[in-house]
Formats: sequence, C-alpha cells, structure tokens
Amino acid sequence: MDTRRFRGFDGAEIAVVEIGAGRPIILLHGLFSSGEMNWRRYGAAPEIAGAGYRVIMPDFRAHGLSAAPHDAAAYPPDVLAMDIEALIGQLGLTDFDIAGYSMGARTLVRLLARGLRPGKAIISGMGLEGLTGGTARADFFKKVVRQPDGWPSGSPEAFAAAFMKQNKVDTAAVGLLLNSFVSTPIEALHGIETRCLVLCGADDRDNGSAPALTLELPNAALAEIAGNHMSAVTKLDFGTAIAAWLRHPH
Repeated sequence: MDTRRFRGFDGAEIAVVEIGAGRPIILLHGLFSSGEMNWRRYGAAPEIAGAGYRVIMPDFRAHGLSAAPHDAAAYPPDVLAMDIEALIGQLGLTDFDIAGYSMGARTLVRLLARGLRPGKAIISGMGLEGLTGGTARADFFKKVVRQPDGWPSGSPEAFAAAFMKQNKVDTAAVGLLLNSFVSTPIEALHGIETRCLVLCGADDRDNGSAPALTLELPNAALAEIAGNHMSAVTKLDFGTAIAAWLRHPH
C-alpha cells in the first residue's frame, strides 16, 4: 500500500492510501484517528474493497501522515470539507460513493450541505445532535486537548485523552482544527437527497441519536451493529454492513 501525496485547499500535504479496484469510494476517519486506524487496521477497508471498490483513504490535516500546520490560518471553518473537495478535484472523481466515521461523518455531511453529490453516502458513528450542535462536541475535545491528564478513570474525558495519546496526536494542530467545526442546521439536512446509510453502534450516544438523524434525512436507512463509539468501528460487522449496503441499498 503506497501513500500518495495530494494538496489540501491551501497546498498543505494530504496523505492518501488506496486499495482495491472498481467503483471509487472515499473513506473519512474520525478525530485523533487516521485511515490506518479507522479503516484498515480492523478490516473494514479490505471488506469494502473485496465488494468491488477502489477504496480511497485520506488522512485529514493534523492527523496520520498528513501535514499538521501550527498556523491558525490553515484551519478556516469547514477546512476538512475544503480539503476533501480539493482531493476529489485532483483525483478527477465525478461518480463515486463516500463514507465517514465520527468526525469523518460530520465532514461528509458538511460536504453534502456544501453541494457534493456522491452516488451513495454512509454516515457512521454520528447522531443528529452531533451535526446540529457540532461545536459543542468540539468544545468537549478542546477541553481534553488543553488538559490531557487528571480525568477520573473511566470518564469520557479519560477515554478520549488515552486515545489521543495512543495515536501520538499533535495537540497544537488538533486544537486549531477543532475551531474549524461548523454545525449543520436541520434545514440543510432536509435538503440532502443523496441515498444515505446511517450506521451506528447500538450503545453509541457520543454524537446524539442515529435514529433521529435517519428520520431527518429524506432518503436514509438505519443500521445498528454491536458496540459503542470506540468499539463499533473495530468490529467485523462494521465493514460487512457497509459492503452489504453498498451492494444492495434499500
């Protein structure tokens, strides 16, 4: 698996790994994660590639092998969506599908709200309140970035801080990135006509209600798998559910 280098909206380097061949699908990872951690390590990407897809996995800026600038000007509102728009242009993609987990799902919805029209979209690890109140979730992570130690054992803050340290996150860059999050008004969700799968762990409430999100999207189905926000993405069912829905969206 070779890592290719592309340019974000401002020329910052975006690292991309591809596997498989066939219809293109872009997979967007979550906060403090990477294409490797979110999509490849636990088998989701190979499962999707095996269903006949060219799987394209960028690392967002401030994550993985991509650039992590420490300049606030490198993180305007919607920067992650702007980077993916730039990547789609450089890859010359016109007919493709797209999926995102957690922050990747929030970015995917921002792309749809900004006018992206993929064939199909998979919004995973995300609920309604995480989109309409996306800045509140950012505030939670800003707190953890500012104070990575001293949280009560087993608390949401302690889990987030441990994941951040495990992935050797550049906290200065991610702190700036969190300022770029934009909420999506419910009216914008009502205007998204793309066929969507809302996929979530049955015990995942980190970003609000996935069933409520499904009801607000005009053309969406809901699938739940076992697990919470941290564990669902590691389960074989995660990639299997995506691959099955891509083959037979209903």
